[in-house]
Amino acid sequence: MLKSYLDASGRVTWIDLFDPTAEEIEQATAFSKVPIPTRAQLEEIESSSRLRVEGGTLCLSMPVSAHPEQNETAPTPIGFLLSPTTLVTLRYTELHGFEDAKKQLAKGDSVQTSIGIFIALLEGMIDFGADILEQIATELNEISRRVFKGHDSPRRDPAGRSARGLRQALVDVGERGERLSQIRETLLGMQRIASFVAEKGHEWIGDDVQARLRTATGDLTSLTDFEVHLTDKVQFLLDAVLGFINTEQNDIFKVLTIVSVVGIPPTLVAGMYGMNFQMPEYHWHYGYAWGLSLILLSTILPIAWFKWRGWW
Repeated sequence: MLKSYLDASGRVTWIDLFDPTAEEIEQATAFSKVPIPTRAQLEEIESSSRLRVEGGTLCLSMPVSAHPEQNETAPTPIGFLLSPTTLVTLRYTELHGFEDAKKQLAKGDSVQTSIGIFIALLEGMIDFGADILEQIATELNEISRRVFKGHDSPRRDPAGRSARGLRQALVDVGERGERLSQIRETLLGMQRIASFVAEKGHEWIGDDVQARLRTATGDLTSLTDFEVHLTDKVQFLLDAVLGFINTEQNDIFKVLTIVSVVGIPPTLVAGMYGMNFQMPEYHWHYGYAWGLSLILLSTILPIAWFKWRGWW
């Protein structure tokens, strides 16, 4: 889909290509006089491929995290072709920053130039990244309370229910870690783009835009630091959940070990009196009670020993 946006004088300043067809790419190329990169070219990870200058046009690309409802399995690429007169954007998913910029254009705010629209897009994506990080931080705090508050008292849930809860917590933490990894790629990409535009376009972007770029760079630095903090928290929660899972398994093995040890003495007594040999107790009036008493006593004594030692 191709959409173009005009400034106050009726000149096209922004061409937005959303999952474009070959015909739409040809139209945008003819207008901008710069070859529109393919999706494969946008996905290249070399710095020379993502940040370059062609005939006075800044060619920029980076991975970007989509809206959570898009269910994207990985960041999708986005490209910018920025010149003093025109901005061409190439994307393959919906982004909040674009919707905010379109609303500003509809209101007639002072973003009518190509660099103004670019800064509005960049700031919108930064705000969206901050919102996602705040959401992940809240979700991690909730997972942390669920994990630790469920194991802070001597009375614990049944092993089956506790194990299911821990497995779900492990999945939830892993999902947040994956989202943080995607957001980190986006933040680093925006940092490189902001610095590159400030350096290569300083002759025509203006002092006010330079100031907004510096502010955006500072915001991105703080968001990157916060993302590192959240990543450390994800690793901590993963270690904690795995530790609790190991503890649950150890408790199960301990119970099974105690049961097997407690069952050995009565089995030995029953096996001894079950042999095909005549024993004096067979002709004793209280022989049956004697055998049962030995079995019961050999069961109670190991249990009492484990209790006394605090092993159970």
